[in-house]
Amino acid sequence: MPKALRRSEMNRQIAGVCGGLAEYFDVDPTAVRVGYVLLSLFTAFAGVLVYFVLWLVIPEREYY
Repeated sequence: MPKALRRSEMNRQIAGVCGGLAEYFDVDPTAVRVGYVLLSLFTAFAGVLVYFVLWLVIPEREYY
């Protein structure tokens, strides 16, 4: 099965965007979240807008 970018249900704080990115790139979700917060702070909170766009664009992972 090919690797697909999906929002995480297991590593979720708000919508699972950072958790999904961490699962896709096989890194620690905490590192992705810290990177996201730093990026948001240094870009005058443009990261908040990016987060909401990713929330809408990335489908949720379905576990069976």
